[in-house]
Amino acid sequence: MLNKLNNLLSSIIVPNHADSRPEHTLQLATAVLLIEIMKSDADEAAQEQAAILKILKERFALSDAEVAQLTELGRRTARAANDFQQFTSRINRELNPSEKIRIIEYMWQVAYADGKISAHENHLMRKIAGLLYIPHSDYIAAKMRAKPAET
Repeated sequence: MLNKLNNLLSSIIVPNHADSRPEHTLQLATAVLLIEIMKSDADEAAQEQAAILKILKERFALSDAEVAQLTELGRRTARAANDFQQFTSRINRELNPSEKIRIIEYMWQVAYADGKISAHENHLMRKIAGLLYIPHSDYIAAKMRAKPAET
């Protein structure tokens, strides 16, 4: 059973057939990381879900239906994954440093969407930034850019 699930995930994350498109796996990796941030605090706020949908739609120029499919696949993949390496390694291979910093900024936007940052969100953000080889100064700058202006 575990081997079947592992093979399925491997085919999704690291496709091995010629007609698969690399941007799809990059989209999925990004969606999973955003979903993981949303799941990392005690409750999944509607604001966080809305932030994920908006980010995915704008970042990848997807239709509403495509965003819904990507989000559902991202949720299923996130539930089945046991680490972040498979997702961060894809992002590391496909994106340049400024694009990876932008992913961190998106993750912070999701974390800030419900108006509070939990200790788990903070920990997970730092862990993923490390896996993406984001320098601390860039990590802090992304966090500050994502932080909503106080009124």
